[in-house]
Amino acid sequence: MKIYTKGGDKGETGLFGGERVPKDSLRIEAYGTVDELNSFIGLTLTEIKDSEVIRLLNRIQNILFTLGSDLAAPENENKTYNIPRITKNHFEEIEKEIDKFDIRLNELRNFILPGGCKSSALLHICRTICRRAERRVVTLSNGVNLNPEIIIFLNRLSDLFFVLARYENKVSGIEDVKWQP
Repeated sequence: MKIYTKGGDKGETGLFGGERVPKDSLRIEAYGTVDELNSFIGLTLTEIKDSEVIRLLNRIQNILFTLGSDLAAPENENKTYNIPRITKNHFEEIEKEIDKFDIRLNELRNFILPGGCKSSALLHICRTICRRAERRVVTLSNGVNLNPEIIIFLNRLSDLFFVLARYENKVSGIEDVKWQP
């Protein structure tokens, strides 16, 4: 199978079911941002040493592929193609991970700046890309019927990246950088 199809040479791409849409459509922008997040998680993994965090980030990458297929397929295509969808189980899994890592951290009493060790800084970038993906999905949801679990999942996921960034600083022996107004 060739990597290029030439089908997008005129600025369009195909959704599940064959519908052609412009490459700058809200749907493509939304799942393209999710793809960007997934790629950045891949980069972040090159700096992570903790096997538990590595396992978790690998799991998130797989869930993000599910989320991308959910976004790429209009709701009515699920019956035809049996497309995996984001469910309540996905964001509940993220909530459990947040709680598991957050309990290991000191209570947060100040706003903190993104930074510290390199892996923490990268996780903060994952958080901000995730927030952008969430905004793109919210914009898309104003015009089309979307799985509502997607927005919940992305909201929880950005919180997890924040907690993991703090955790990476802690295991690296680096204090969170406090905001100085």
